[in-house]
Amino acid sequence: MSFEIFKKEKTVIERAKEGLNNGKIPSGAHKEFEQLLKDYEKLFKSTKRLVRLSDRNEAELNKLAHSLDEKNKMLEGLSESLSKYLSPQIYDSIFSGDTEVRLETQRKKLTVFFSDLKDFTATSENLQPEDLNYLLNKYFTAMTTIALKHGATIDKFIGDAMLMFFGDPQSNGVVEDAKACVRMAIEMQQKMEDLKDMWLHKGFAQPFRMRVGINTGYCNVGNFGSDHRMDYTIIGGEVNLAARLEQSSDTDGILLSAETYALVKDIVDGEEREPIQVKGIARDVRTYAVKGIYDDIEGQRKFIHKERPGLTCLLDIEKIPNDQKDEVVSELEALIACVKNR
Repeated sequence: MSFEIFKKEKTVIERAKEGLNNGKIPSGAHKEFEQLLKDYEKLFKSTKRLVRLSDRNEAELNKLAHSLDEKNKMLEGLSESLSKYLSPQIYDSIFSGDTEVRLETQRKKLTVFFSDLKDFTATSENLQPEDLNYLLNKYFTAMTTIALKHGATIDKFIGDAMLMFFGDPQSNGVVEDAKACVRMAIEMQQKMEDLKDMWLHKGFAQPFRMRVGINTGYCNVGNFGSDHRMDYTIIGGEVNLAARLEQSSDTDGILLSAETYALVKDIVDGEEREPIQVKGIARDVRTYAVKGIYDDIEGQRKFIHKERPGLTCLLDIEKIPNDQKDEVVSELEALIACVKNR
């Protein structure tokens, strides 16, 4: 329909072409050509207005797109910053829509990890605030890296203590969750050996030493608090038991409840210890200390510091470039030969 308004102009154009081709301008064509020219001028003006309008719209769209990109980058930055305040599993669960942000809890069988640093208060009193910050940040960074590697849900840091759990929001089954937790605890204690050597090398005479308690049982897990401020956490007697186990653990050790040990005894050796009593639990709680935490650890260590009369040795394997390892080995062999030949 819209193209029918051009029929008249099309007819005049065809006549003009014909006249130009044969050199004969039809009589009466002058007025038609004059009208065609006027129509063309009007069309040209309209087209110019449309082009200007299109340019303005394009500029406006580009401006909006740039603004949208900037806001998306800002939201990504805020989201990344916010993620550091939440356990990655909780963050992913909320942002994927699997978990709704409302006051709601579930009852699940979880394996709960609790740790703290022995004599932390007394040790920290002898440290400058800057040194204490350095030690704690180094400690929490190393432990968090291991926790995330094994899939722990990091509940919170409480001063020098850490509360983590396995089995929510993701679970590989109660047995595998318990095994992952114990493997994580062993790797953490082994990593503490590196950290202790590093801290001694830097002059901290009393490096931190960690105790760990692990328990498996039913807990309430979910959002606790109010509509305005809530925490995704766990509560229940089993959590208290994990904390009690930690208090009874050997320094540099890992103490398991009987429930956890029954789930992991095919991957670790346990030494039965004296039962403990826990408030709220009528029966004595049987406990097992994990054995062999540090067996074969020397071959796995990344930071080694040895010091004795005539010898100061510092080895930070992660800082040795791959293309210089052979040179380092040759230098160490030369030093060993030097000692043997004395």
